[in-house]
Amino acid sequence: MNAAGVLQVPMAISVYDDGYGISVPKKYQTTKGSISEILKGFETDGDKKGIRIFKGKGWDYPGLLKLYEEGIAICRIEHTPVLFHIDDVTQPQGHSTSGSHERYKSEERLKWEQEFDPIVKMREWIIASGIATAEELVKVSSEAEEEAKGARKKAWDMFQNPIRIERDALVKIINDRTCRCAEEVKEESVDTYTDDLKKVINPIRKDNFVTARKMLRNVCGSCEKSGNLKEELDGWLKRNYMDAHRSYDMFLYNETPTSVLNVKPVAPVYSSSSPEVPGRQILRDNYDKLFAKYPLLVTFGEDTGGIGGVNQSLEGLQKKYGEIRITDTGIREATILGQGIGLALRGMKPIAEIQYLDYLMYALQLLSDDLATTYYRTAGQMVAPLIISTRGHRLEGIWHSGSPMSMLINSVRGVYVCSPRDMTRAAGFYNTLLEGNDPAIVIEPLNGYRLKEKMPDNIGEFRLELGIPEIITEGSDITIVTYGSTVKVAQEAVKHLASHDISVELIDVQTLVPFDIKGIILDSIKKTNRILFLDEDVPGGTTAYMMQEVIEKQGAWQYLDSPPKTLTGKEHRPAYTTDGDYFSKPSSEDIFDVIYTMMKEAMPEKY
Repeated sequence: MNAAGVLQVPMAISVYDDGYGISVPKKYQTTKGSISEILKGFETDGDKKGIRIFKGKGWDYPGLLKLYEEGIAICRIEHTPVLFHIDDVTQPQGHSTSGSHERYKSEERLKWEQEFDPIVKMREWIIASGIATAEELVKVSSEAEEEAKGARKKAWDMFQNPIRIERDALVKIINDRTCRCAEEVKEESVDTYTDDLKKVINPIRKDNFVTARKMLRNVCGSCEKSGNLKEELDGWLKRNYMDAHRSYDMFLYNETPTSVLNVKPVAPVYSSSSPEVPGRQILRDNYDKLFAKYPLLVTFGEDTGGIGGVNQSLEGLQKKYGEIRITDTGIREATILGQGIGLALRGMKPIAEIQYLDYLMYALQLLSDDLATTYYRTAGQMVAPLIISTRGHRLEGIWHSGSPMSMLINSVRGVYVCSPRDMTRAAGFYNTLLEGNDPAIVIEPLNGYRLKEKMPDNIGEFRLELGIPEIITEGSDITIVTYGSTVKVAQEAVKHLASHDISVELIDVQTLVPFDIKGIILDSIKKTNRILFLDEDVPGGTTAYMMQEVIEKQGAWQYLDSPPKTLTGKEHRPAYTTDGDYFSKPSSEDIFDVIYTMMKEAMPEKY
């Protein structure tokens, strides 16, 4: 409501107040027991614009008509947020079927709810107003009930019929089998499973699949006659698992031609005259090109507008493109993300800035429940291609310095996660994402804004592929896999290792989601036969995720001559000062020692 009042968003919010929060009275939920009372300080007062508050009773139908007619007119005409606080609402079935309200409401309250049920009171008003007679309402109610029952039956049949067809096909495979198992236990089991499935009146798909898999394990593996039965059961399972995959597993990510994974890469172009500039200038000049190119591009966040961002990556651009396109906001991450989702759903190209990676936690619920699920829960019918820009990783201190990447990537599947090592790569990801139609997070490395990088001649045009790691240095003894700010730390260690005759292949994964879609890391391990996963997250965090992706999913275990290793930050948040950073997160010395130890264990005669 604060954000709505500040921005003067013309939205109408209805709070239907039954006096309880599930089973707990509202005196335990809200100061003064009233949402409208505690929001009075937000009310419009003369020239001081805020919100308008209206109160009504749930059972007063004509009063609610007048209330909403007046409030909605103000909302639309005056472009002002409006709150409707409707109390004395009843909840006849409680919070859920397992939370019957008889368990926590007094007899007096239950009796009052019967008398003041808003539907009962509306009926009384209709009769008293002469709109309809009691008999006519009974007829309308009866007809509506029959229509609802018919629609329910039709919907249920549409749901059940495909499942019954699926079940009948499975039962037919068993009934038509040409073999009988000599082992009575197995034969009886197959018949029992079949009979039990046929007895289920309203089967769900799980019933069919559980039965098929139990049957399959009771088909004799040693009998030649059973081959056809096993083949048919296997075929049934494969066909129906493919169908189940379409129903339950698809549409997590955009798989249409508008996917960012289909955007053609364009390499940065350099010449002898390409200047070296601080990383922030690369972002700034890249943004300048993007705002000129995309008229629907907007960005907003704390300190984004007037000062051009805390790291000056938007310096001077608000004056050039206006406050509507480059906007300051209050310190409210959830609202920033909500604005971004709404704009993205409506065809804009929003970049929502969350000032630091740590602060994404304040918006994690919206990220996980809303943004990450939009495409999935609508089966590809809706997409919110919001780009979230933030910064994090290496710095000094408990806040602003965290690297909670595993928390993030495991909460937002459905959103791409880019973790560039420098600002050129960050700019390349923004350029790619704006050409596609997918939600994504770009985490700029905090210690990179002042570091010098070459300015590409094709600023605003070069694009990086998502899911494609970059081999920074080639080597033959061991592979290091890392990302973000830790890449520079690893580069320093690689130089020292080379002086001790250890050849390291250093790989920057660049995006954690998607992760190495072409198996570049696997090819490296085939060459080096050893691997170290490195990052700043806590132990068991993103390094464990990367290890599973490479060792298990890519099958790299079979090419290893040494156990895979991980090197991470400590279990706690980064401690304060440079010393705190050094002892909290991996240093080049830590990397050197881990790799040297691995090589010594493998070749003690050499090291």
